Amino acid sequence: MKEAVSIGSRTTSEPDLQELIGSVALGDHDAFAAVYDAVAGPVLGVVRAVLRDRAQSEEVTQEVLVEVWRTAPRYRPERGTAINWILTLAHRRAVDRVRSAQAAAVRDHRAALLDRTPEYDEVTEQVEARLEREQVRRCLRMLTDIQRQAVELAYYRGLTYREVAEELALPLGTVKTRLRDGLIRLRDCLGTAG
Repeated sequence: MKEAVSIGSRTTSEPDLQELIGSVALGDHDAFAAVYDAVAGPVLGVVRAVLRDRAQSEEVTQEVLVEVWRTAPRYRPERGTAINWILTLAHRRAVDRVRSAQAAAVRDHRAALLDRTPEYDEVTEQVEARLEREQVRRCLRMLTDIQRQAVELAYYRGLTYREVAEELALPLGTVKTRLRDGLIRLRDCLGTAG
């Protein structure tokens, strides 16, 4: 038959540890120092088994022991031994650190990919803009002289219908008709060529 293995400095320390946790719950600094001395080694062992990195293991061990100080009033002896409660805190905190490190690595990887991906391709944008300009010019050449002049004055120079009529020395109604007809022909030309 196998012997029970005890964690801590002596086999009779468990009742003492439970009593110490009760004193820590009341804010006893000396009791916490005794708990620290009794469990720091086992806590570091559990954390180191999960994290494998000594520096991070020591940091997490300190976090666990601070958590023991803060949460000692929540310890319930009827739910398990004090050492098991503390080692469960240690294991959970170590697993949380691993998950946090993995999530940070994934975030960093995604951020690196975003940094390398341009928002848009400048060359493609320039080529597309040039092609669109050429297409508009070609379609403008298909308009009558009066339609083309009216569209150019209204859309390239920003003149109102009335100003276009004055510039071309045509009645306002004629300019509106020529603009409407010209825009319809442009729409048709650009729609079929695109």
